[in-house]
Amino acid sequence: MPEFPSDLPPMAPPPTLPRQRLRYARILDVAAGFARKGLDSVVLSEVAARADVPLGTLYRYFPSSAQLMLALYRKQLGELHLGEWPAGTRVPVHALVGAVMEIFHMRLMQPAVEQCLTRAVYAKDTDTTRLLRDIDATAEKAVTAVSGDPAVSRVLLLTVTGLVQSVRCRRLSLFEAEEDLKKACSLLSRGRQAAQPV
Repeated sequence: MPEFPSDLPPMAPPPTLPRQRLRYARILDVAAGFARKGLDSVVLSEVAARADVPLGTLYRYFPSSAQLMLALYRKQLGELHLGEWPAGTRVPVHALVGAVMEIFHMRLMQPAVEQCLTRAVYAKDTDTTRLLRDIDATAEKAVTAVSGDPAVSRVLLLTVTGLVQSVRCRRLSLFEAEEDLKKACSLLSRGRQAAQPV
């Protein structure tokens, strides 16, 4: 397994012109297919060929496969369409379960992204580390928007991380992990509602 250099080059910001945005999106869509097989299967030249973009264009946006995978994950988190619930409103448990389950499946079904998330945490303060912080902040915002409580969202995201690892190590089946995640959402939702003044 490749080690990440501690001085990864900075990643270019997403493009703003329509034609470039289409290429960028096509690269990320193609990369999602590679990500399901693991980080070692993400070969930038193959991604460029399948996305029908010049290799130089791909390198301009994503100098490494780790940055490509992290950008893919950040894009997926950004696509979560979560409605905010007004303060004091009882949040339906199914809304919280839906948001957390979406993040769980995104992380579980894309081994390459998960490998980047677990490996790159230990890199020095590089662009990849900033991406990880952005990803964590985006996931926390998404869950907080539904739960209404940052502490609840942090606990649920840590639960997601543990369950993903348990499924990968075959300690839990996917069904058991999903059921545990639903129970955690329900318990935290009930605990939060019980703590609110009537």
